[in-house]
Formats: sequence, C-alpha cells, structure tokens
Amino acid sequence: MAVVREFTLPDLGEGLTEAQVVRWMVNVGDVVAVDQPVVEVETAKAMVEVPCPYGGVVTARFGDEGTELPVGAPLLTVAVGDAAPAGDAGAGDPPPREAAPTAADEGSGNVLVGYGTQAPAARRRRVRPPSHESAPPAAESAPATAVAVISPLVRRLARERGVDLGRLRGSGPDGLILRADVEQAAHTAPTPPEAQPAARPAAVRTEPARTGRRDAGRRRPDGLRVPLRGVRGAVAEKLSRSRREIPDATCWVDADATELMAARKAMNASGGAKVSLLALLARICTAALAKYPELNATVDMAAQEIVRLPDVHLGFAAQTDRGLVVPVVRDAGARNAVELSVEMARLTDAARAGKLSPAELTGGTFTLNNYGVFGVDGSTPILNHPEAAMLGVGRIAPKPWVHQGELAVRQVVQLSFTFDHRVCDGGTAGGFLRYVADCVEEPAVLLRTL
Repeated sequence: MAVVREFTLPDLGEGLTEAQVVRWMVNVGDVVAVDQPVVEVETAKAMVEVPCPYGGVVTARFGDEGTELPVGAPLLTVAVGDAAPAGDAGAGDPPPREAAPTAADEGSGNVLVGYGTQAPAARRRRVRPPSHESAPPAAESAPATAVAVISPLVRRLARERGVDLGRLRGSGPDGLILRADVEQAAHTAPTPPEAQPAARPAAVRTEPARTGRRDAGRRRPDGLRVPLRGVRGAVAEKLSRSRREIPDATCWVDADATELMAARKAMNASGGAKVSLLALLARICTAALAKYPELNATVDMAAQEIVRLPDVHLGFAAQTDRGLVVPVVRDAGARNAVELSVEMARLTDAARAGKLSPAELTGGTFTLNNYGVFGVDGSTPILNHPEAAMLGVGRIAPKPWVHQGELAVRQVVQLSFTFDHRVCDGGTAGGFLRYVADCVEEPAVLLRTL
C-alpha cells in the first residue's frame, strides 16, 4: 500500500498566520505532480496558488471554499509511492469507504485514509493542525523526487540563492529542510552568478470581488460592522505592533525639487529606459543609507541589540485594487537609477496584476512612502515594523521660494523622515534628511556616489 502523506498550509510570508480557501484546483482521486498548485488561498496580502511538495494521488481535502485555516492546518493528503499510479484513480469507479480510524490515528495528527475519499467534517475536527515546520510521516516508499521541504518560501529562497535542495540534509524533524538550512548552505557556498530564479512557487492574483465578499460587513443598530480581516486586518495588526513597540519620531523639511525634475527630464531625453521620479528618490535613499548605515537596521529586544543590516532591501508603497501593498526591491543599494526604475516598474505592474509572490512583499529593511500621489503635502507615517526608518515624500507643487536671493516660483516638495529613536538620535536622523534634501535640490551631489 502506498504511503499517505499529509500536506499542511505552509508559511506563506512573514507575519501571515492564516489564509482562506478560495478555490480547490484538484479533486480527490486526481493525480498531482511535485510542486503542482493544488489550492488557491487568500492571505492578508494576496491571492496565492499553493503548490504541493508531494507527487501522487489526492486522497482527501480539508476545508471547504471560504474556510479560514491557520498555518500548519491540514490541506490535503497524497498517496505517494509505487502503489499509487495514475490508474488507481479510475473514473466511474465508486470510491472505497474510509477505514475507521484507530485511537492512535485520532491522536497522532496524521491522516490515513483510503484512496478516493473525502474526509468528513467530524473527522476533520479531530485532526490536530501540526506546526508548519513539522515533518510529514516517514515514507520508505516515497519517490526519489520528493524533497523534505514544505514551505514555498524555502523553495524560493533555495532557487534565489542557487542552493540544491537535493544535496541538503535538513535540521528539522525527519530531515525537513528549514529556511535556516538554506541560508547556512548559501553562506558556506556563495550563489553562482549564473543561478537564476526559477518559476515562482506561489502565483498571486488580485480579485476585488472576492475581497468585497469577505469585507461586506453586517448592519447592526449601532452601525455597519466590517470584519477586520485580510489586508486591512494585517495592516491593523502590524501598525498596532509598531506603535506598541517602537518609540518613533518624525522630522521634516521643505526642499526645492526644481533641479531634480530638470535632471530627470534630461535623463529621459537622452534615450534608453525611462527613469521614474520614484526611482530617483529611491537612489537618493540608498545613497543616504550608505552615508548613515545605522538607519538600515532593526532592534532585537530579546537580545537587547541593534542589528545593522548589511544590504538595503527597499520597500515602496504601491496602490492596488486590494489596497496599499509594499513590494520590496532586493539589493537596492547595488542598483543604479535605471535599474531601480525598471525593477520598481516591474513590481508595481505585478502588484496591480496580482502576480507578486509573498516573498516579494516581505523582507524590506527601509521604506519609501510616496504619499504625494494622493495630493497631500505631508505626513507622519507609522514605521513598517520591524524597520527602523521611513522616508515620506509629499506632492511636488509650484510654490513661492527664495531662489538665489530672489522670490521665485519653484517646484517644492515636503520630505518627512520617521525613525526609531532607539537606533539613533535626532542628529543622525536630521543628517540623513538634510542629505536627502540636498540631493533633491542639487542632484549633482549624487555624483559623489555614482
């Protein structure tokens, strides 16, 4: 008999603890391949197609469409091994009845059912959702192609770092490969330059209609009550945590952006890829962080340490039909203005089309918030926990300004800088903001870092 392996809802991104089943992509009795998407779920950040790490015959599904599941809860079971060929799922044959569970089965958290069965609701309630890093039951007859990895983030990280999962022995239970194992392997064996990321393990779609279904709310005598879920719920939790844990402060300054606008116009008139204003501001941010690296940091309160991060992964706000999301430009400090513009445009398009993976929405170390697109001049934003700083950019508008000793109409922008007061004092924050303003007013200042 084939070994039945349980696939649980994996870790789909930092801070995500649950997801809603939106659409099943396989039925009981279907044959699935390793890494084939089997279910579409909606997280607090995006619509995600979840791939299954096992190949074989689907023997059970858990959770109806619309059901909320925590990370680590069972999604489905798959019969793997030589005894589970495609022919076992014969069309038209009535599925055998589910074998009665033994006491050991009910308490183990492992689901063992016959082929072609759909686990009933009573049985599902008895299953204990295991941790998302728990190992599936041992399978001596599992095919050689199966790798002991459950989390799509671990698979993606391995692809990005050029780590061969087949050569790793995981440190988790029964050899399960964890994120720390991949990071350690990447550290000891640097990623070869020819390694390119493969297909994303999780494809994301934006569907406002489904979001509306979840957030429709219900009317009560005291008003309309809207569930604090999905994107809104995740934002509420993250911002509340930021306010609870981070003693933030904000400083701001007005700057004459006339020369920056002229410099961008000259760049784009020379041909080649267009450079966006946001990309120029991002390049200024990375130059400022190179000058003030203590702001590219986070605070580890458990260890009572400030952790200064080696690379700048720049998050930037992008408006979508599902709300405001923050895609992350990896290794932004190593990119020039053109490269930043191309990557930010790609991430923005992907965000609006719903094709970002959760990994592209997490891991930022600094955030650029261009609230000027909403027509406002200033803001005192809440930090994107656990980051230590954020630059806010208001609208660029013609205003009276003293230029070269005379009153003139110039393109003026207000810049605000919010920072974690634990990582620096006002002098460092003021120095950072003043450097940014100098680069906006005189773009030639950036030539020192190019």
